Amino acid sequence: MSFGQGGPQQQWDPWKPNNQQPWNSGGADQSPDWAALADASEARAKRRRLLFIGGGALATVAIGAAVAVAVVSANGGGDQTSPGTSSQLPGAADLPSATGTVPSFAPTSAPPPLDPKDFIASARKDKAPLSPDILFPGTQLTMGETVYKKGPTADTENCASAAKATLPKVLTDNDCTRLIRVTYTKDGVAVTVGVAVFGTEAQAIGAKQQADTKSIVKSLSGGGVKDFCVGAVCRSTTNSYGRYAYFTLAGFTNGEDVTPKDTAVFSTGDDLQEFTFRQIRRRGEAQASAAANE
Repeated sequence: MSFGQGGPQQQWDPWKPNNQQPWNSGGADQSPDWAALADASEARAKRRRLLFIGGGALATVAIGAAVAVAVVSANGGGDQTSPGTSSQLPGAADLPSATGTVPSFAPTSAPPPLDPKDFIASARKDKAPLSPDILFPGTQLTMGETVYKKGPTADTENCASAAKATLPKVLTDNDCTRLIRVTYTKDGVAVTVGVAVFGTEAQAIGAKQQADTKSIVKSLSGGGVKDFCVGAVCRSTTNSYGRYAYFTLAGFTNGEDVTPKDTAVFSTGDDLQEFTFRQIRRRGEAQASAAANE
């Protein structure tokens, strides 16, 4: 019997270091089992691969869980839906209700516009400058397509001296303070406009109502305008607006009488009457506008 055969045969253990293997116990006749070594090496490599695969799967699961946690945290909790959807906006029930008092404003209204006639109804408010050239400016006037040439003007505080027949008494009884006259001509027809100024509108209305067909202003000639309506029949008008009464006397410069068929005379008198009314009204409008802008 030889040494080494009496006991159990020891196998190579792949998990022990080389110096602890059976062949390293001091026996010279022992040699490594190369087949066992190869099997152990292959088993170790296979196990390492399994560990790598398992570790990768665990890492992937861990990363996915971290991302899920991050998304949930960004959404503010697990009940939130995916980012960017309309459910992240507050619903109608979540909006604060309008429980406060709605502001209200007291109704306001603009002050009524100033009445231009109020400024020419009495001397107390009618303070704008007044003269023949202010009331009848320029050297001519145009009414429609008709142009009238301006002639002489006159201005007096002795109203009766610029009137005749029944008009002087009418002006005096109603306290006329001033009488302005101007004459216009066109194609052999002349018309004198007389504007009587009173202290109040009531006085001007009284003069208008008291005047009759014989209440006329004196025709104003000169400056190239011949005498007219001195002994001839002429056409006259009477009217009032505000504290002003205005009169017209129209006729032929050649001294002929005016008849109902002389439409040129009538239209001339009507045009000058209308122009005078507009000028008096503009006087009131200008003063009303100035007062409104103060």
